Amino acid sequence: MKRAVIGLVPAFLATMVLVAQAEAPSATAVVCLRVEDRTPVGAGATFPVEVGELMCFSELRGVTGTIHHVWFHGDQSVRDIELTVKAERWRTWSVKRISPAAVGDWRVEVRTGDGTVLATAGFKIE
Repeated sequence: MKRAVIGLVPAFLATMVLVAQAEAPSATAVVCLRVEDRTPVGAGATFPVEVGELMCFSELRGVTGTIHHVWFHGDQSVRDIELTVKAERWRTWSVKRISPAAVGDWRVEVRTGDGTVLATAGFKIE
């Protein structure tokens, strides 16, 4: 009996670690020109004003329900896009048109439904 209980302790601890990992959501944010085969293409930190549109690509782990890509020009929020997350590991992206008057500093925040920021990608339009 003692051996059976001792044998269960490592399994119990491993289960606790897996539960803790599942509860810690994480995300990436990459600003890019396009997405191909669920992979960002043309990622960068600076884009020309003539770019037309940009995408924010995110890979999420441990997030369920919905997330938001909140696009900022300077300190002003200019677009909030809600995206559905359907699996423990999920890749998704949003698109933002960039007008000729949109020069300056930008960022995209990846947020949970309650507003917690999981990742941020900053970039500049020149």
